[in-house]
Amino acid sequence: MPNTYSQIYLHNVWSPKYREALIRPNFEIEVYKYITGVVKELGHLLIRINGMPDHIHVLIRLKPHIAPSKLVQLVKQNSSKWINQQGFLNQEFKWQRGGGIFSVNPSHVDKVIKYIDNQKEHHRQLSFKEEYVKLLGENHIEYDEQYLLDFFENVY
Repeated sequence: MPNTYSQIYLHNVWSPKYREALIRPNFEIEVYKYITGVVKELGHLLIRINGMPDHIHVLIRLKPHIAPSKLVQLVKQNSSKWINQQGFLNQEFKWQRGGGIFSVNPSHVDKVIKYIDNQKEHHRQLSFKEEYVKLLGENHIEYDEQYLLDFFENVY
């Protein structure tokens, strides 16, 4: 968009379906690179990506031509299809519906980058559920415990 200036930073968190630990160390970097390419192809800047086998964190500088939920939907669709085509797993890979999208003040981008970079260390002390509830609280997001329990309790 000509003459449209923006600085929209979003910290996205999502997980494989049923929060299964499917993003394995032997291919996680390839998945992160692929997701980075999808975000770039859609016209945005992926600043940082990292995670654990059961969830990922993605910091994106979003251009205003697309809704954040649409961007995440397209990234999930493309990456799950690609993961399945690569044959990384002996089962079908799907991302969990939903997740978290948190706006980031430009002055806090460096802090979020460090947070994302330190995921493996961070999760030695904190479960994904504890982290997610903490992120919701820090971002002043009200949530219905019923849906949060559904998000975390239906693990197969």
